[in-house]
Amino acid sequence: MSIILAIIALVGHIALLLWGTRMVQTGIQRAFGPSLRSFLSHALSNRMKAFMAGMGVTAVLQSSTATGLMATGFTAGGLVDLVPALAVMLGANVGSTLIVQVLSFNVAAASPALILIGVLMFRRVQNPQVHDLGRVFIGIGFMLLALHQLLEVLEQYADTPAFQGALHAISKAPVLSLLLAAALTWAAHSSVAVVLLIMSLASQGLLDPYQACAMTLGANLGTAINPVVEGQSGAALSARRLPIGNLLTRIIGVALAFLFLEQITYLMTQSAGSDSRLVANFHTAFNLVVAALFMPFLSPFANALVKFMPQRIDESDPGQPRYLDPSAKETPIVALQAAAREVLRIVDTLEEMLAGTKAALSTNDRKALSALRKLDTVLDRLNTAVKIYLTSIDPDEFSEADKRRLEEILIFSTGLEHAGDVLDQNVLPHLAKRLRRGMKFSKPARDELEALFDRLTTNLHTAAALFMSQDERMARMLAEEKVVFRKVERDGTRAHFELLRKGNVDASETSSLHLDLLRDLKQLNSHLVAATAYPVLEQQGELLQSRIR
Repeated sequence: MSIILAIIALVGHIALLLWGTRMVQTGIQRAFGPSLRSFLSHALSNRMKAFMAGMGVTAVLQSSTATGLMATGFTAGGLVDLVPALAVMLGANVGSTLIVQVLSFNVAAASPALILIGVLMFRRVQNPQVHDLGRVFIGIGFMLLALHQLLEVLEQYADTPAFQGALHAISKAPVLSLLLAAALTWAAHSSVAVVLLIMSLASQGLLDPYQACAMTLGANLGTAINPVVEGQSGAALSARRLPIGNLLTRIIGVALAFLFLEQITYLMTQSAGSDSRLVANFHTAFNLVVAALFMPFLSPFANALVKFMPQRIDESDPGQPRYLDPSAKETPIVALQAAAREVLRIVDTLEEMLAGTKAALSTNDRKALSALRKLDTVLDRLNTAVKIYLTSIDPDEFSEADKRRLEEILIFSTGLEHAGDVLDQNVLPHLAKRLRRGMKFSKPARDELEALFDRLTTNLHTAAALFMSQDERMARMLAEEKVVFRKVERDGTRAHFELLRKGNVDASETSSLHLDLLRDLKQLNSHLVAATAYPVLEQQGELLQSRIR
């Protein structure tokens, strides 16, 4: 019975450690996620800046996997080269060791204070950023508490025959120790938690220094598996270059370190004050050495990855651009025509989203909503491809007319993306809410919404025609559609307030959802008008800056 209780206690404390680690990661991502992503994207101009950025972002996020997924997104979208992205991963692996260094000291006494501060920030402060930082403090407190409890359990059961037998079996096969730690890290999605567990075992004398270092190597290997697995499904071969490249650096580094592990362990024991410090120092030293080993050779390494994992155009992938011919960039007018054709594919994608969203007004198919979200991803990818293509052309090659056309294409493409975001981020969540609560629109409300979707589709066709023709009369006709949608929203607001005055709770809830959708559709129409009609009218001197005559 005591062994069962010990196992339950161990698993429970490890779960608390993992949960604390996750709270830190999610709290930081919610508080600073966009800022960290922006910082990372702007630091990819050279490998040294990228290395430092990867280390800094991961030190804050406490997840090299999260940093890796960000960097993979940049490379897959063609926003950065592979060399600085690989440098980011080398820095990320070093950054993930810093929290281990901090927690290798005896700071468990700070746990209650951190949890208390975190709860007060989480419960009492209304500021969303402070609210999320409260999660971070609670998470760190949980991590310290879990480590303290782990040490107590290990100390209590360290001398039991079953425990000693299990550790003795592992100690006979260092490779098994390494693979076990790799599997644990892959399953836990956290090298930090696994290395902290290894530190706890080593500090109680349950692992000798050699075993502890072997398992630390396994943790470093396991953390590189997660981005490969998470980026595998449906990803193009070229999009997997970065995670596979990072895994290869881990494999080579682990193999070399394992060959000389006895000598390395001996050297590390001479300087470490305790076994837990030895694990932390070895973890950091390993990642620093791997970074130093690969940084000078990132260019040939990246070239090899590109050679063996070339970019292949999948004709069945709707998010893959079809008309953006790189050779056309030598002739700007041809490149602009190619980009315009690609933007018309974005129009088709948005039209498909509108049709699917209209159908979702009266159906109860949750999978259809998920499919519509995927269409928004397609739309975003095409818009990004168009922007990258056009901004990569030498601006000195453009005439004044070409520059105006370039601006028109970028404005229209961006407006379409914003319209898609309104559907994805506003309309679809409202329809998902309707499904969750089992709400149904009245026939007049549904008919009105369906008519507005039809009107939006017509306006989208008009916007596409205006994009190609730049006709002033067509621009006026499209701009006047804002008056129609403004009147519909105003009438819907009055009807909603009338229901509230009558005290009809059920009807008012559905009416509130109906009103939200009217506002969203009005906003979507505004994006279409602003992206096509306004630029034409402004160029003709028919539009004031304040939009008021």
